[in-house]
Amino acid sequence: MIKVTRLNGVEYWLNPHVIEMMEVRPDTTLTLGSGKKLVVKESPEEICDEIVEYRQKLGQFGNEK
Repeated sequence: MIKVTRLNGVEYWLNPHVIEMMEVRPDTTLTLGSGKKLVVKESPEEICDEIVEYRQKLGQFGNEK
């Protein structure tokens, strides 16, 4: 799970596997596989870094390569 912050300051833990698309308009908008959209404070680069770190942690346990 990765942590994202809504514009109102509320933090959420999100399964990165459900992110279908990211847009900057001008805030970062995540579109989930369900069609739901989340507007977050983090930049796309920060989110990508978090996803890479998350996937590396999974790989350490043999769950993902």
